[in-house]
Amino acid sequence: MNFLAHIYLSFENESILIGNFIGDFVKGKAMEEYPLEIQNGISLHREIDHYTDTHPIVTETKKKLRPTFHHYAPVISDVFYDHFLSSLWSDYHKEPLAEYTNWAYDVLKKNKKLIPPKAWHMLSYMSRDNWLYNYQFIEGIDRALTGMSRRTPFESKMEQASDYLVKDYEAYKTDFISFFPELIAHCQQKLNTFK
Repeated sequence: MNFLAHIYLSFENESILIGNFIGDFVKGKAMEEYPLEIQNGISLHREIDHYTDTHPIVTETKKKLRPTFHHYAPVISDVFYDHFLSSLWSDYHKEPLAEYTNWAYDVLKKNKKLIPPKAWHMLSYMSRDNWLYNYQFIEGIDRALTGMSRRTPFESKMEQASDYLVKDYEAYKTDFISFFPELIAHCQQKLNTFK
C-alpha cells in the first residue's frame, strides 16, 4: 500500500501513524532507536507490506500490470490502491478527506525530530503538493507516477501507468474493494497484539 493507506491504517493513533509513515526509511534494527509506540508503527508498516505483497487479490492486480511494467508493477498497484481509497474515501471514513489529510500532515510536521531526513524531505513535497488529497484524481496519480518514473534508475514506463488505470478502471476498483476490508481487519488484529 502507498502513503494514504499506511496513514489510514494507523487508525488515528499518532505514534503508530509516525512509525507507519517512516517505515520504508528505517531499516532493520534501526527501529530499536525509536520509542516503543513508534516501533509498533514501523512493525505495522512492515506487516501491511508483507500482507499486501502476498495477498492473492493484489497478486492478480500486479499480474495485470506486470507485462508492461515488470518489477515496477507492485509500486504501481500500491498507487492505484491509494487512488481508490481516496476516491472512495467517504466509504471508509466519516471525516472529509481534505480535513483528514491536513491533520495527518500536521501530526507528522510537529514530530519532525522523529522523521528521518529523507522522509522529511519527501514530506515537504508531499504536503506542498498535497499528494494524499490529490490521489483521488487521475491527474494526481499521473503526477505521482511520472515523478517516480523520473527517479527510477531504469526505464519503468510508470509515466504511462495512469492510462492503464483508466483503461481497466473497474477491474482495478473491484480488486481494491475486495481486498481493502481484509487488510483493515488484519491491521486491527495486529494492533491488538502490541503492548
